[in-house]
Amino acid sequence: MGKFEVYQDARSEYRFRLKASNGQKILASEGYSAKAGCMNGIESVRTNSQDDSKFDRKVSSNGKHYFNLKASNGQIIGTSEMYEGSSGMENGIESVKTNAPSAPIEEV
Repeated sequence: MGKFEVYQDARSEYRFRLKASNGQKILASEGYSAKAGCMNGIESVRTNSQDDSKFDRKVSSNGKHYFNLKASNGQIIGTSEMYEGSSGMENGIESVKTNAPSAPIEEV
């Protein structure tokens, strides 16, 4: 089973990352000034990850594939790692859909 990790970065902002059961990071958040905002972001990932239309599939300038998960208001709530091809990206999306709804939250 995957998990959400909540942590503070070097600028003391709260962030979360969703990790798959193998420990690979599959989604990372922007920084939040308050822990409550970070926790709300996790709840938004849980909800929006079940709607395929909320995944914005992208190709970077160097040809790598990645995706953003968006909330109902269009705001980005999480960004994936970079993938060599579209099949890796699609596997990442499926992993978010599978892991996010029931992943426990761990503070690190």
